[in-house]
Amino acid sequence: MTTTSNSRQLKQKLSGFKNEVASSMNINLQQGYNGDISARDAGRIGGQMVKRMIEYAESNMNGNGGNMMK
Repeated sequence: MTTTSNSRQLKQKLSGFKNEVASSMNINLQQGYNGDISARDAGRIGGQMVKRMIEYAESNMNGNGGNMMK
């Protein structure tokens, strides 16, 4: 698999994740440009994405029971 192909797949997965998070927050995103949503909603989506990624990483860490502060 080429780097370009890899990059394209990662962008598609991240976009799908963003849409999933937005949908769970009752924020409707369209395919492509979403400049019509408020900055507050955009920030809420991004914040929720980061929160979920951290939770995922913590739950999948080996050797320390998922607690990064040990």
